[in-house]
Amino acid sequence: MSNPIGQQTLLEKISARSDIFLALGVVAIIGVLIIPISTSLLDFALAFNITFSLVVLLTTLYVKRPLDLSVFPGMLLIVTLLRLSLNVASTRLILGHAFAGDVINSFGNFVVQGNYVVGFIVFIILVIIQFVVITKGAGRISEVAARFTLDAMPGKQMAIDADLNAGIISDEEARDRRSEIAREADFYGAMDGASKFVRGDAIAGILITLINIIGGFIIGIAINDMSLQDSLKTYSLLSIGDGLVTQVPALLVSTASGIIVTRSNSTSDMGTDLAEQLTRQPRAIFVAAGVLIIFGLLPGMPTTIFMTLGAVVGGIAYVTKGAIEKKEHEENQIQQTKEQKPVVEERTEDLLKVDVLGLEIGYGLIPLVDANQGGDLLERISVIRKQIASELGIIVPSIRIRDNVRLKPNEYQIKVKGIKVASFELMPDHLLAINPGFAEEKLDGFDTKDPAYGLSATWIIPNLKEMAEARNYTVVEASAVLATHLTEAIKNSATEVLSRQDVQHLVDTLKEDSPALVDAVIPEPITLGVMHNVLQLLLNERIPIRDLATIIETISDYIGVTKDNDVLAEYVRMSLKRQITESLKDKDGKINVFTIDPQIEQQLGESVQSTKQGLMLVIDPALSELLLNRIGEQLEQLQNAGHQPIVICSPNIRLALRRLVEVAYPQLTVVSYNEIIPDVELVSLGMVRIQDDN
Repeated sequence: MSNPIGQQTLLEKISARSDIFLALGVVAIIGVLIIPISTSLLDFALAFNITFSLVVLLTTLYVKRPLDLSVFPGMLLIVTLLRLSLNVASTRLILGHAFAGDVINSFGNFVVQGNYVVGFIVFIILVIIQFVVITKGAGRISEVAARFTLDAMPGKQMAIDADLNAGIISDEEARDRRSEIAREADFYGAMDGASKFVRGDAIAGILITLINIIGGFIIGIAINDMSLQDSLKTYSLLSIGDGLVTQVPALLVSTASGIIVTRSNSTSDMGTDLAEQLTRQPRAIFVAAGVLIIFGLLPGMPTTIFMTLGAVVGGIAYVTKGAIEKKEHEENQIQQTKEQKPVVEERTEDLLKVDVLGLEIGYGLIPLVDANQGGDLLERISVIRKQIASELGIIVPSIRIRDNVRLKPNEYQIKVKGIKVASFELMPDHLLAINPGFAEEKLDGFDTKDPAYGLSATWIIPNLKEMAEARNYTVVEASAVLATHLTEAIKNSATEVLSRQDVQHLVDTLKEDSPALVDAVIPEPITLGVMHNVLQLLLNERIPIRDLATIIETISDYIGVTKDNDVLAEYVRMSLKRQITESLKDKDGKINVFTIDPQIEQQLGESVQSTKQGLMLVIDPALSELLLNRIGEQLEQLQNAGHQPIVICSPNIRLALRRLVEVAYPQLTVVSYNEIIPDVELVSLGMVRIQDDN
C-alpha cells in the first residue's frame, strides 16, 4: 500500500521541478550538437524521439480544443531542435564509424529490406507527404486561423462586455474570457510561425541525407578502402535509415500540428466527434456499402475483400439507422407528452416584476447598441456602472435594454422601476456641440439642449467638429450623450435604485472587514430600515455612501439621542465633511458659494417644523415664492461665472431649505457651515436678500 503513495510523491516532486528538467533537456539537446555520443545513447535518443512524437500525436486526438494544448508551438520548436541534433549526432557516427547504432541499422535493413533504392524512394515519398501536404496545409490553416482570430477579437471583447453589463457573468468570469481570447490569438499566431520550423526541418532532412550519402561514399572509397558498390550500399542504407528514423517522428509531429490547428472548440475528443458526425447520415453509409459490393462484382477485383467490407459497412449503416429512428421516436414521444400537458398559465405574480433600471430605444438607435455595427453603448454602460459604484458607493443593477416601436426612430426613454424618468431624441449621424457657457459664435446645425445638464447645444455634422472645438464647444458623439444622460438619471434616482436588499449586501460586505462594528450595532440598535432611510437621504443629495463604516458609527453614536432619520442623516453629513468638501472644491481648491441673509436665516429657523414628510419650512407662500426668485438669481450668477451652484447656510435650516428648493432648483447644492472643513477657503459671490424689493 505504500508504493502508490511513494510513486505519487515522486511524481509530484518531478512535476514541481519540471522547469528544471526542461532546461536540462534543452541544454542536453544543444550538447548533442557539439559533443559526440555513443551508439547506445543515440539508440535511446532516437527511440525517445519516436515515443515522444507518438505521444504528442495521440494527445492531439484527445484534446477538446486547441488551447488545451497551448504549449504546442513551443514544444514544436524543441522537438524540431531535437531531431536536428540527432541528425548531427548520427551523421558524425555514420561518416566516422560506418555504423550508427541498431535503430538506424534496423530502419536501413529491415524496414526497406536492405534495398537502398527502395529506401531512398520511400524516404523521398515521406518527405513529400510531410513537406508538400501536411506541413503546407497546417501552416496555411494556422495563418488563416491567426488572421480570423485577430479580426474577431474586438467583437468577442464587446460580447463579453455586454454579458458583464447584463449581469450574465461576473467580473472574474469576464477576466477569464478576455484572457482566453488573448491566449487563443497568441496560440494561432505562434502556430503560424512554428509551422515554418517544420517546413525547414523537412528540407534539412533531405539535404542531410544527400550529404551523408555523398560524403559517406567518398569516405568509404578514399579512407576506408571500400569498393564502389560496398561503399554506396553501406552508406546509402545508413543514410536512408537515418533519414527514415528522423522523418517518421517528424511526420507524426506534423500530423499532430495539423490536427491541433483544425480542432474547433468541442465538448468531446476527436474520435467521439468523428464517430458521432459520420454516423448522422446512414443513407450515405448505405450508398458506400452498395459501391463496395459493386466493386466486388467487377472482374479481377478481390471479391472476398470488397464483399466483406460492403457487408460490414452495410451493417454499420443498418445499426446507425435503427439508433437514429429510435432516438427520433423517443423525442417525438417526449414532444407529444409536452403537448398533451395542460398549458400552465403565466403566474400573475410574474407580471408584477419590474426592472429597476431600463432603457428603451427606437429602431434608429439599435446600431448604437449592436457591437457588430460599431456600437459602443454596452461598453459605455459597463463603465457607467463602475463609475457610479466608485462615486456614490452603490451597486447599479443590470440595465435592461429593449427596442420600442412606439418611440420615434431616434428617441430613447430611461425608466426607473418601469416609470419614465427621462427621454431625449438623438441624431446618430451628427455630433452634439455643447456650449459650456463661454463658447464663441454660433454653429450651423440644429439647436437643442443637452439632456443631462440642460446646457445650450447644437447638433452638427462631423465635418464641423474641429471648428466647434476651436470655438470652445464640447463636442461628443450621440452614444456619449445617451450615456451621460443615463448616468445623471441614475444618480438622480439613486434613492429609488438602492433597495433594502442592496443595503443588506453592503452591510454584509462591510462585515467581512469590520465584523465587530457590524455585530455591535446591527440589527440593534440600528435596524436595516433606519440604515436604508439614512442612506437614501444621503444619496438624494448625491453624498457618497462608500465610507459605510463612518456612516454606521455616526448613526450608532446619535441614535440614542434621536430616532428622527432626518436628524441622523444631518449628523452623518457632518461626519462626512471631508468627502463633501472635496466634492465642492473648484480647480483652485476653493469653494464658491452664495449665502443667506442672517435675518432671513433667523426667520427661516423659526419656521422649521417637523412634519410627516420630515423637517419642512412652513412659511407664507408669497415669501416662499420671493425667496425662490432671489435664490434663482444668485444661482444663475454662479452658473454664468462657470461655478458649481452652491448655497451655504446654518445647520438648523439646511435640510428644510433643501426641501424648499429641490423642486425648483434640483441642481443647487445646499450645505451647512458644519459640513465644510475649516482649512478650505469659502468665496462668497452673493447673498440672498429680500429687503431689496421693499
